[in-house]
Amino acid sequence: MRKKKRKKHTKIITKIVLFSGILIGGEIGIVTIMNCNVPEKRLMEYMKYIEKGEYEQMYAMLDQKKSSMNSKEEFIERNSKIYEGIEMSDLSITDITVKRQENGNAAVSYTTNMQTAAGNVEFTNDAVFSHDWTGYHLIWQDQLIFPELSATDKVQVTSEEAKRGDILDRNGRQLAGEGTASSVGIVPGRMENREDTIKKLAEYLGIGADEIEDKLKADWVKADSFVPVATIPKIQEVDLLTVNPDETVLEEKEKQDTLLKIPGIMLSDVKVRTYYLKEAASHLVGYVQAVTAEDLQEHKGEGYRTNSVIGKTGLETLYEKELKGTDGCEICIVDANGNKKSVIAYEPKKDGEDIHTTIDGDLQSTLYEQFKEDRGCSVALNPYTGEVLALVSTPSYDNNDFVRGMDNSQWSALNENEDRPLYNRFRQTWCPGSTFKSVIAAIGLKVGAFTANDDFGNEGLAWQKDSSWGDYTVTTLHDYAPVILKNALIYSDNIYFAKAALKIGADQLMQSLNQIGFNQELPFDIKMSESQYSNTDKTETEIQLADSGYGQGQILVNPLHLASIYTAFLNDGNMIKPYLHADGGSTSGEIWIKDAFSPQIVSEVMEGLEGVVNNPEGTGYGACREDIRLAGKTGTAELKATKEDTSGTEIGWFTVFTTDRDAKNPILLISMVENVKDIGGSGYVVEKDKAILDEYLGNE
Repeated sequence: MRKKKRKKHTKIITKIVLFSGILIGGEIGIVTIMNCNVPEKRLMEYMKYIEKGEYEQMYAMLDQKKSSMNSKEEFIERNSKIYEGIEMSDLSITDITVKRQENGNAAVSYTTNMQTAAGNVEFTNDAVFSHDWTGYHLIWQDQLIFPELSATDKVQVTSEEAKRGDILDRNGRQLAGEGTASSVGIVPGRMENREDTIKKLAEYLGIGADEIEDKLKADWVKADSFVPVATIPKIQEVDLLTVNPDETVLEEKEKQDTLLKIPGIMLSDVKVRTYYLKEAASHLVGYVQAVTAEDLQEHKGEGYRTNSVIGKTGLETLYEKELKGTDGCEICIVDANGNKKSVIAYEPKKDGEDIHTTIDGDLQSTLYEQFKEDRGCSVALNPYTGEVLALVSTPSYDNNDFVRGMDNSQWSALNENEDRPLYNRFRQTWCPGSTFKSVIAAIGLKVGAFTANDDFGNEGLAWQKDSSWGDYTVTTLHDYAPVILKNALIYSDNIYFAKAALKIGADQLMQSLNQIGFNQELPFDIKMSESQYSNTDKTETEIQLADSGYGQGQILVNPLHLASIYTAFLNDGNMIKPYLHADGGSTSGEIWIKDAFSPQIVSEVMEGLEGVVNNPEGTGYGACREDIRLAGKTGTAELKATKEDTSGTEIGWFTVFTTDRDAKNPILLISMVENVKDIGGSGYVVEKDKAILDEYLGNE
């Protein structure tokens, strides 16, 4: 008897242990068991797998005997092609009701809502579940994807590409827009010697033979297919008929003629984003490129597809949202014969907006042509309205190359060029040299450190405050009298402005510079580097303060910020806000910083700035005109490791502007060249800017 009782007891314990084993599986195991027995939860579980693209898990939930799909592979292919083809996302189901059937099955009615490439899609549907001892299993039919879909139907997605908006200058001239290039391709069946053809083409295009081979091996390629290999400029007949055709045009024409002589090679016109000013505006306008996987992830849900382009630099990326537009898309069901049965969703295309800028394309090109061999930059604006007329960085690159695709030699040449053509110089800060003296003058007058007629005394050509400076002295180039503000500006006297900075004092100078935009972001469409007066948060030494007075020391200024400061000398002391989008500013001029200086201070500083250009002793006299009154300031900033350093470089500047508010073409132009040490100093820049102004202003 004892033995029998012990055996029965053992069975009970075994059952308890087995049941405990199920529970020990944890919360997930419990939920799975519960879901198997609740059809609406099974449906929600299935829908979550759709959202995640987990097709194998979807298939595992089916009653495979009663479902219409024969195999897992077919099921995965059918579902993945449809859901991924329509770019399904944000799937949800609501309004769930369950109706149990006499055979033990359950029918679940629900409403589906999802986002697709053609917008939002919503429909009601039914899902049927079979039931056995393990729970409920989905009886899958094609109608579960879309109610109208049968097993022989297909879901067809067609798109209509939206036109990217143009970027235009102030006169409606295209800076960026749709243009035509030549697609170089191979027709495999027409090649006489495959290996030789590929070798020659790779050599002419500067790409790898393996890359061409890979394109020819694509599944879709047939003997009569045109297989695109590269995109090159299209040579227009008008380019060849000019009196002096561009040398690069002639070289490109010769290359294309040679390519066409190779059996199997063809050229075909293709529409591409085109930049009409090329190198002259590449840093400003930027370029687009094909989207990457990272772009698609970062901009998910914004309408980008694998064949989309996206702005990468310049105005192309700054105004990407406005320019890109939205492709049109239609999702429909077609029968086995290709006839349209029903439209699931439709989104009409919306072309991108055109961006109208304040840029003067002719002035932009003129500036580039003058300085294209120099490392430097130029900014030009209407000093009364703030309209930016030109932003140029040199040397430059052709942004069209980024659209058409560069070969390895082009990319290496750009990256290894010591002049750094990819570097955008107008966005950076630079040592301003003597162009900063007018700023020091205005600040000194504002804080009452001196008056315009105070004579600072003639110190000769070298000066130091006292012996505490050791062997450090401030030098200047001209001996003149009286040593007052007007003359100090005309002769660009370093000693005068070193003394002026000391009279102002470090704290007052830092505070005053902060008040006119230093150490803060310039309120402009394109992000510019912030101007600074020190590498730290203060002016550290007396010598640094003195050097700051004539734009040396640790003073660094962004050229557009400097231009904005100079607008105060033409607007009763108010600094005008620069702007680039034609709809983003006011023709009467929006004030950025009000009362930066008083009208009286402006008058006193302007007396010196006009003398710089119009007085024969002035450092900017080379730009003087008889018909139009100009004013301005030259500048030469020395960059060297020590005072004794003789191998340092010199930055040359010229700030010049029309003084008459009623001038036909008012302009404030600032140009900077990185190294003018052996080519004439700031006089080199004056000469260049004079040629530019002569063309821009003409004869008024």
